[in-house]
Amino acid sequence: MLDETAKGVFTIAVTPFKPDGAVDWDSIDRMVDFYIAQGATGLTILGMMGEAGKLSADESVAVVKRVTARSTVPIVVGVSAPGFAAMKTLSDAAMDLGAAGVMVAPPSSLKTDDQILTYYHNTAETLGDAPFVLQDFPLVTNVVIPTKVILQVVADCPTCVMLKHEDWPGLEKISALRRASDAGARRISILCGNGGLYLLEEMLRGADGAMTGFAYPEMMAQVIAAHNAGDIDRARDIFDVYMPMVRYEAQPGLGLAIRKYTLAQRGVIAHDTLRKPGGVLTAETRAEVDALAARQAVKLRALGL
Repeated sequence: MLDETAKGVFTIAVTPFKPDGAVDWDSIDRMVDFYIAQGATGLTILGMMGEAGKLSADESVAVVKRVTARSTVPIVVGVSAPGFAAMKTLSDAAMDLGAAGVMVAPPSSLKTDDQILTYYHNTAETLGDAPFVLQDFPLVTNVVIPTKVILQVVADCPTCVMLKHEDWPGLEKISALRRASDAGARRISILCGNGGLYLLEEMLRGADGAMTGFAYPEMMAQVIAAHNAGDIDRARDIFDVYMPMVRYEAQPGLGLAIRKYTLAQRGVIAHDTLRKPGGVLTAETRAEVDALAARQAVKLRALGL
């Protein structure tokens, strides 16, 4: 079961599709094996970058079943939904299939601190014993969750064991949460997203790792390992090599298509298909990704990676 000690790299998994839009089950198996081989200490599925909203309820459960059966690391399942009934149905199914926990993002209808707090009180009640991750991603949800509200959720809801931190800018929020923990507040795991753009700084501020979906998940594992070993210069050197690709993949509206293209080029998934509606990369964009990958490979060899 997921708990407050979770750390490392919980890779946000894509959902592979065939060219006709059907779920590519063989690619799911290969993808799970790949993520774990590249250093993932956990996987997160059916998140925003997993195209969860494009799956039927039956498909969502089938994906959870396939991944949990294949994985040797803990699985977190995104169960965000417009209503609590759908959230509970998927959460119960996921936990019954062996998931370690679930993740919930706030709906965009929440406008005040009291509304956010009430929502997560209701979330905890709905999920029962299932440990959950509070996803703080205001750039997408349009819900700003102040530090004091996160601390109140943590104080009121024992099953909230992790913050997926994707506020931007958000480094000060990490520092504030850790200062509160040092002063006696319950300490929960903080894993960070945003495609790894600020990973090293987030670790230096007190984060426990990453929960994001960059197409080179080994970058997160390598940076975190170097950080944890106290070799910050090595961590910076590794991060700097991958930064051009991280930056390119971070393009709003295009990032998932770039990620899937890279994973297909690496042989992880068979096709780079996004289920409709979804973007398609132009020949020029693909060429730019290929050029970045080639330069990155040269620099990694120079680092002995």
